[in-house]
Amino acid sequence: MARRKKVYEGKTKILYDGPEPGTLIQYFKDEGISSEAPVTSEAKGTEGKGVLNNRLSEFFMTGLNSVGVPTHFIKRLNMREQLVRMAEILPLEVVVRNFAAGELSTKLGIPEGTALPRPIVEYYYKDDRLSSPMVAEEHIVAFGWASQQDLDDVVLLALRVNDFLSGVMMGVGVRLADFRIEFGRVWEGDYMRLIVADEISPDNCRLWDMRPVIDRGDGQPVAEPGPMADVYTELARRLGVLPTNVTHSPKPTLIN
Repeated sequence: MARRKKVYEGKTKILYDGPEPGTLIQYFKDEGISSEAPVTSEAKGTEGKGVLNNRLSEFFMTGLNSVGVPTHFIKRLNMREQLVRMAEILPLEVVVRNFAAGELSTKLGIPEGTALPRPIVEYYYKDDRLSSPMVAEEHIVAFGWASQQDLDDVVLLALRVNDFLSGVMMGVGVRLADFRIEFGRVWEGDYMRLIVADEISPDNCRLWDMRPVIDRGDGQPVAEPGPMADVYTELARRLGVLPTNVTHSPKPTLIN
């Protein structure tokens, strides 16, 4: 068997040359989470996480494709790999916030869990050496990281992704507080368009469980949303995409 050519390796995934021009094979690793802003997590290396993230990202990307939001996803190949379109990735992390949490609560003094008056879209410049700082649209356009038309399209797509994910999550008793996505450019003849790239999984979402739990103090149900226990397995189970023989107990990724 010919050895596949590795194109890129990050903390959570490896990209290999695909079988056809313009395609890549995306391999999901168990270890690590993306260190790019605005993410922190205690899940550093958990057995089966890559398998579940592959299934979950397939579920979300397929759903987005079906409602007219273009993504790089083509098909899942096996338990850990999927075939995706090659894209020119924008050097930006795009964060959509629905509720105050993490850095937003800390810096602005807004109590965690407060519903925002509207979804807030933020940009972070992808550079580990700089700890991926937050940037404004003016920085992005001035330094040529994306055009103003690109940013207009990014906001439109990000809000559509937010509507889709929020609805799906609420349907299984999960609140989508915030999430992070990436976008890439693809060319179709002389026409360029933006697509959702990378992955959508608990590694880049802040998820709160909306189902009441029993308070250990007085035995009464507690309705306040809180972090999901074993978020990868539990979310896959609720969405009906849990593969067999995969067990682990990581904690969710948090967006600062």
